[in-house]
Amino acid sequence: MRIDAGQHMRLSQQMKLAPRMIQSMEILQMTQQALEERIEQELANNPTLELQEPGSDEKQIASELKQEERDSREGERELYVSDDAEAKNTGDDFERLNNISEEYGDSWAANTTGTGEKIDFQQRAAKGTGERDAKIDAMANTAARGASLYEQLIDQWRMVELPEEEILMGVYLIGFVDGDGYLRTEDSVLLDQAPGDLKDEKLLEGTIYALQRTLEPTGLCARDIRECFLLQIDAKMRNEGVDLAVERLLVNEYLKEIEGNKLPMIAKKTGLEMEDITAAIAKLRQFTPHPGRLLADESPQRITPDAIVDFIEDEDCYVARLASERLPQLQISESYAEMAKDKGVEKKTRDFINNNIRSASWIIDAVHQRSSTLLRVVNVVLNAQREFFDVGEQALKPLPMTVVADQLGIHVATVSRAVNEKYIQTPRGIYPLRMFFSGGTETGDGESVSWSAVQAKLKEIIDGENKMKPLSDDSLVEALKNAGIDIARRTVAKYRKQMNIGTARQRKQFG
Repeated sequence: MRIDAGQHMRLSQQMKLAPRMIQSMEILQMTQQALEERIEQELANNPTLELQEPGSDEKQIASELKQEERDSREGERELYVSDDAEAKNTGDDFERLNNISEEYGDSWAANTTGTGEKIDFQQRAAKGTGERDAKIDAMANTAARGASLYEQLIDQWRMVELPEEEILMGVYLIGFVDGDGYLRTEDSVLLDQAPGDLKDEKLLEGTIYALQRTLEPTGLCARDIRECFLLQIDAKMRNEGVDLAVERLLVNEYLKEIEGNKLPMIAKKTGLEMEDITAAIAKLRQFTPHPGRLLADESPQRITPDAIVDFIEDEDCYVARLASERLPQLQISESYAEMAKDKGVEKKTRDFINNNIRSASWIIDAVHQRSSTLLRVVNVVLNAQREFFDVGEQALKPLPMTVVADQLGIHVATVSRAVNEKYIQTPRGIYPLRMFFSGGTETGDGESVSWSAVQAKLKEIIDGENKMKPLSDDSLVEALKNAGIDIARRTVAKYRKQMNIGTARQRKQFG
């Protein structure tokens, strides 16, 4: 076999993302809350970036004029980045992104010099002004994190007077309590992982008993939902003297039948009247199946709309505006800008300031471009989904992202990032922006209707059914067909589950 060494020329195309390009995509994709946190982080790390104080409108106008000039040079089309190397016009956008990267520089160290030496300019810039630092005030006003479920349970347990070994075992067991407030770990696992002096089965059982009857709200440290309800029922009977014998019987022996809404079977086995059973189930709804969430529920997320839609009656039209008043208005510190030009300042210091000024300029421009892209997308939604704002979800039209991308002259990936986890506040409520981009089908009249509209119609039919004789999935298919929507039974079942609507048996009401 012969091995040769030689030189060959080969022409190929490659895409390389500079750090600034990647961060541009991240800024576009961020939610309102995430962007606020990012800006606070930049304010803390970059001494040349500061909040815009009241009365600086002239500076803001000058900055906006400068931005408009930059936009006119770059063209009106928004930037995008696609993973598809053969996507149309991708090369032009990457070239424009590369120009931004070159303009603001490749250095993105926040508060350190190249040698890692920390430089404190905050006091020097504010020296002699007698004014408070707006950045420090903004960070100081950030809400503190609430106590976790573990911390609250430990605080309660510390107040209990029990033998030391039980206190130690309780502290150990609280570490296994999940977010719902349950102690679901098997006893064998708890004993196997317990410290050597706590490996005692009787101590484990006694401590669990003490935890269940000490910690508030009642129901904590239950092993399953049945025990959780029984703990709450027993506590109510013990403390208030209420007769809950029927409720206790149903929970202890017929919980699965209740979940399946098999009330006639329960009546047959227990001899109870149907009215007594339904009344007992109504009382059971006052108890919580997730007591841990009453102390620290981390699942709900605060929804902050990124755009607001208002209706102008005089002009009979809807207009959109960004909810950008929540975002801090940013500007570059004049004192640091002057220091960067002062030849009397040490070169290493001036280089550090210039790097941070470029970084600050980039974040200001990236936020501006995010706002511009988002507003353009929302305006397209307003024009395409006018009937939704007038009528409701049943009037939603199919709106593929590719159509919006072609209309705006941007890539579909840009549209996807712009609507990702964004919310829009309308006169009808707050909706996820992505909801307006669902696919759809055609009605019997040949009109296009989105899948969200199909779900809304399905919910309307179920809400209006006879609860004594609820409609089966096959009957729902027929009802939708009569409304001009022809879809399969499995699609009806899928949408029903997505909307957390039970089967016909589970929806049935007795007496």
